[in-house]
Amino acid sequence: MKANPFLIVFITATDAEEATLISKVLLNQRKAACVSIIPRANSQYWWQGKVEESTESLLIVKTRQSLLASLIEVVREVHSYENPEVLAMPVVGGSPEYLDWLDKELSAQTDIPE
Repeated sequence: MKANPFLIVFITATDAEEATLISKVLLNQRKAACVSIIPRANSQYWWQGKVEESTESLLIVKTRQSLLASLIEVVREVHSYENPEVLAMPVVGGSPEYLDWLDKELSAQTDIPE
């Protein structure tokens, strides 16, 4: 199986409103072809020496590897967290039609107002 240039990126946000804002900016700038938002994820994590717990929204972003650095920059600009979670994982396969669609959408040069 040949490697492909696509990534799945996980981003957590404070709530559905912030997740929607991040999603819209990424989509409008064509940094993502699709963003799925899962509201009310229960997150437990180490922060500043102690275990914290919060309810967050999880974004699942479908993008291209070559867009990752600029995607991270956009998230840092829009996100309210001091250290936003942005974790990228390679896509090792998928339906050819879906991967073709990703390629087409991430290659489009459409100016959409934010």
